[in-house]
Amino acid sequence: MENNKSFFWSQGIIIALLALGSSLSLGLMMPINPKASEAKSEISINFDKELSRIETTQRIEQLKSAMLRTWQQEAKAKGLAYSVPQRFQGATIAEAKLSQGQKVIALTFDDGPWPESTAKVLDILKKNNIKGTFFLIGRNLKNFPELAKRIVAEGHVIGNHTWTHSYHFMNPQVAAYELDSTSDLIYQTTGVKTTLFRPPGGIMNNGVAAYARNEKYTIVMWSADSVDYSRPSVPRLIHNVTKEAKPGGIVLMHDGGGNRSHTVQSLPQIIDYFKKQGYSFVTIPELLEMQNKDQKLMTAKK
Repeated sequence: MENNKSFFWSQGIIIALLALGSSLSLGLMMPINPKASEAKSEISINFDKELSRIETTQRIEQLKSAMLRTWQQEAKAKGLAYSVPQRFQGATIAEAKLSQGQKVIALTFDDGPWPESTAKVLDILKKNNIKGTFFLIGRNLKNFPELAKRIVAEGHVIGNHTWTHSYHFMNPQVAAYELDSTSDLIYQTTGVKTTLFRPPGGIMNNGVAAYARNEKYTIVMWSADSVDYSRPSVPRLIHNVTKEAKPGGIVLMHDGGGNRSHTVQSLPQIIDYFKKQGYSFVTIPELLEMQNKDQKLMTAKK
């Protein structure tokens, strides 16, 4: 019986080998279609190219993200701060007084960061190579931190616009929370230490401006109000800005707090208007530095 098992087992192996050999022979005998082979080769090459393109795009995005993280880490370590001349620390400014007649103007944006509109404003500024100043609300920053990172990464300036944008009277403790919490989150998110403050609604007597002044914030008001928070028509919004424009002026607009589509539509035309009038665009720290140098020059002449 044991011999029979061995015999059948040996026969099974032989049959299996014969079957395998036949399959290989048939495969070798089958005609090869050159066009089919070329098509397969072309598909393979195209697939490899597409795979390479995707991998390259992914590597570029990873590199950009790594560079941004490195910049943010360095900024946070250094505590990037905007240079504000001492004379403006704790002071209120609505425009710069420039005796030399420099045609400069500062575009400022309140109530962000805000989905869609903040990014669109940044796109327009980037296209025109203009730097603006953005006064952020703390709770909006908490919800949309990536927009704030982009603001700083693209060279714009950030200011404090309180945590809740409240108009109500605030005792010193509440005022401290409104400003300190926002400034702390700005620093934690972007690495920027800001001493620029704009009171919501321009209200100066509800306690928050007094706290800001005591903390040596520069209180930044405006000389030209777009009134875009009331959503005027695009032509009216542009008129609101340009009718009050003058050298050293500060323009108030909003990139957040509601539907800002009219602001986005108006911004390119506002920029074109100022360019045609011979204006250059500056940030608030740059504007303050210009006035500081101008005043020093006037003092030296006297």
